[in-house]
Amino acid sequence: MIPRYDVDSAVSLQRVPLQAPPRKKSRQMSSMMSQKLGNDPMELSGGQSATSTITSVNSISSLLKEKLQLSIPQALRSSKKRQNADYRLRAFVGILFLCVVFLVGFAHIYYTQHVLQRAYFDKFRFNKNQRVMHVYSGTGVEVISARLGEGISADTGVFPCLSHYQREDSVCLEWLQQARLYLSHTKHPDMHCYHVTWQSLSSHYNPRDCFDWSAKRGHWYGGGQVQNMPYPLERGRLELSPFITGDIGKHPFGNVLKRYFLNSKGATILIDPETPLYVSIRANRTNHFCLEAKHDAFAYINYLTPYPQLNYTICAGDNMKNLHSSMAEKSLWDGLKPDELSAVHSLLTEPVWQISPTSEPAVYNYTEDVIALPFLRQGHVLLSEEWQPSAGDFALDEERFPSMEETINIIHRRGFRIVFTVQPFISTESINFKDAVSNRLLISERGSDPRIPALTRYKQSNSIGVLDITNNKTLPWLQSKLESLITKYHVDSFYLDLGTAQDMPHYYKCGQPLINPDHYKTMFTRSILGSVPVIGVSGAISRPRAPVFVSLPPFSSSWKAIKTVIPTILTYGILGYPFIMPGAVGGDVALPMSDNNPDNDFEVSLPDKELYVRWLQLSTFLPVIRFTHLPSKYSDDSVLEIAKRLTSLRQKTVTPLLKKYANETLDTGLPIIRPLWMLDPTDPACLVVYDEFSVGEELIVAPILHSGSRQREIYLPAGVWRDGIDGSLRKGSRWIHNYRVAEDKVAYFVKIPDNTRF
Repeated sequence: MIPRYDVDSAVSLQRVPLQAPPRKKSRQMSSMMSQKLGNDPMELSGGQSATSTITSVNSISSLLKEKLQLSIPQALRSSKKRQNADYRLRAFVGILFLCVVFLVGFAHIYYTQHVLQRAYFDKFRFNKNQRVMHVYSGTGVEVISARLGEGISADTGVFPCLSHYQREDSVCLEWLQQARLYLSHTKHPDMHCYHVTWQSLSSHYNPRDCFDWSAKRGHWYGGGQVQNMPYPLERGRLELSPFITGDIGKHPFGNVLKRYFLNSKGATILIDPETPLYVSIRANRTNHFCLEAKHDAFAYINYLTPYPQLNYTICAGDNMKNLHSSMAEKSLWDGLKPDELSAVHSLLTEPVWQISPTSEPAVYNYTEDVIALPFLRQGHVLLSEEWQPSAGDFALDEERFPSMEETINIIHRRGFRIVFTVQPFISTESINFKDAVSNRLLISERGSDPRIPALTRYKQSNSIGVLDITNNKTLPWLQSKLESLITKYHVDSFYLDLGTAQDMPHYYKCGQPLINPDHYKTMFTRSILGSVPVIGVSGAISRPRAPVFVSLPPFSSSWKAIKTVIPTILTYGILGYPFIMPGAVGGDVALPMSDNNPDNDFEVSLPDKELYVRWLQLSTFLPVIRFTHLPSKYSDDSVLEIAKRLTSLRQKTVTPLLKKYANETLDTGLPIIRPLWMLDPTDPACLVVYDEFSVGEELIVAPILHSGSRQREIYLPAGVWRDGIDGSLRKGSRWIHNYRVAEDKVAYFVKIPDNTRF
C-alpha cells in the first residue's frame, strides 16, 4: 500500500511541468509576495498552488523572452555579417577589376607611347601609329614635341615602304595613298640633327606638321618680321599663309625672311628652300606652330614635284647660344676685298642721308645744311629712285637736274659719297620699255605669249614690267646702264630696291623657273654684286655677301612703329643678317628738302619732336644711322643740342664697339646687335626682354619707347655694369624698377670686369 503522501506527491509531480531551475529573481519575487500577504498559514498553504502556477507561467514566459532576445539579434547579426562579407567580396572583386583595367591601359599607353618610339634614333622618339614625335637634348630634356602628318585619316594604316622606295640610312614609312615619310639622323660634335621629309602621294593631301608652342616648350625666335612683330615669336598669331615677303601692313610677313626657327631650350627648325612652305602660328586658338607644303597659283606656281613635299631638319643641343652659334654661317670675310671692308666700316662710322631728289637745288642745299652742322660727318647721300624720270630709265631727269654732273662733283669735294637707288622694274612710260620688250628682257605671263610682258604695280608706277634676271641677255644690258651712270656721274655705289614677292606679276614666268617669287631677289642681288658696287638691299631671303647691308622695312612716323624697331632688328640678327641698315630717324617719311625752297613740289610736316628725339637716341647705338629730316629743322634748339651730344657718344663709345664686333661677325656670323639671351641664355628674364639690346657683349641699351615717359623698367644680365648716365656701378641678374630717364638722356650700361668692387 502506497503511502498517501507519496501518491499526492506523484500526482502533484504529474501536474507541474518541468521547468528550468528558478532564477534568483523569481526567489526575490516570491519572498516579496509572502511579505505582502503576511504569515498566515492558510494563506501560505492555500496560495502555494497558485504561486507555483504563476511561477511556472512566468518562468515559461521569461524563458521564451530570453530565447527570443538571444535568437533574434544573433540571426540579425549573422545576416548582417553575411551581407558585409558579400559587400567586401564584391568591392574586392571590383577593385581588382579596376586594377586589371588600369594595368592593361597603362601597359597599352606605355607600349604605344614609349616602346614603339624607341625603334628609331638616339634622343628621338616617334610613334608611327599616332605620328607623335619627341626630340630630346643630350641631357634628356624634351626640346621638341610635334604631331606629324596632320590630316591623315586615322583609319589609314602605316606600313614600311617597299624596297625600291627605301633610302640608305633612313627610316621609310608609308600611309597608303596618302603620304610617305622619311626619317634620318646625323650626329655632330655639339648636336643631333634629324631630317624629316614628307612626300604627298595624292593631290588631295598637303603634308602638315604641327609643333607644340605652349609655354612649357620654351620660347621661339626667327622666321622674320611678322604682323605686330611679336617677340618671342610664340606670342603672335598668324593664320596659315605662304612664307614669302610682303609689305607688313598688307601682308603677313615683312621684307626679310629666312626659314629658320630657334627654341630657347636648345632646338632649331630649318626648312628646305625648295619646300612650297606655308606657316601658321597659334591659329584657330591653338598653341601650335604648323608647317605645311602646299602648291598654289602664285607663291609656289612652279611645281618642282608632282605633289608637294615638306622637307626640314631639326637640330637639338644642350645650350641655345652654342647651338645657334653652330648653325650660323662662318667666314663671312672669305672673298672680301679691301675696298669692300672699307665700305663696311664707312657705313658703321658715317651717316646715310636719305634724300628724295625733287630737284637739283634740293640735293645741293641738303648737303650744305649737313656741312653747317660741324658735329655731323658727311657720309653717304642716298638718292631714292626719283632721280630718273620713270622707273627703268637709268638716266637722270635733265629737266630737274640740268647740271647734275657739276653738283655731284661739288658734293664729292665736300666729302660725301653718292649712292643711287636702282630697281629691277621698267615702267611702261620708260624710254627703255620698248627696247626691253623687243629683246624679251621682261618677265612674261604664264600661259600667255612670251613676247608679251607681265605687268604689275610698284609704288607710284601703276604699270611696270620686271626684268627677267634669268635671261642671259638681261644682265649685260643692265650692267651697261649702271656702268654708264658710274662713268658719267661718278656714282660711288648703288642701293637695290627690289620690292617684295607680292610685287611680282601674279602669273609670272621667267626664262628659268623660280622656286618662289622671293628667289628672284637672291638671283638679282648676286648677279649685280659681281659687276657694280652695292651697299644695301631693301629685302632678302638669304644673306647677301658683305659689304651689303640689309634694310629694315619702312616704318611710319609713330610711337607704335618705334616699338617694333628693336624686335625686328633682333630677329633679323638671329636669322643671320648681321649687317642691318635701320630706317630713317623719326620714321620713313618723305623729306622736305628745305622749308623755304620754291622748288619743292610738296610739303611734309616734321615728325613729332619727342618721337624724333627718342628715335635718334635709339638709332645712335645701331650699326647705321640714317637721316631724312635734319635735327636743325626743328625750331627748338634743344633738339640740335641733344643730337650733338648723341653724335659725340656714338663716335667715342659706340663706333669702336661696332667696328670691333663687325670684325668678329665676319668670323663667327653672330650679329652685331644682340638679344640679351646671347649674354646669358640660362636667364629666363633675358629670353623675353624685347625693348632692350646689346652691342656685342659690352653695352646694353634701354631706350624710351613711349610718349611722355620719363622712366622705365630695365633688366641687366649677369655681371657688373656701369651706368652711362650717372656713372654708378650696378650688379646684374636683376631688374631696375622705375629707372628715371630725362628727355635728353638715353639709358645705357657698359660692362666692366666682374671683380670690380663697389
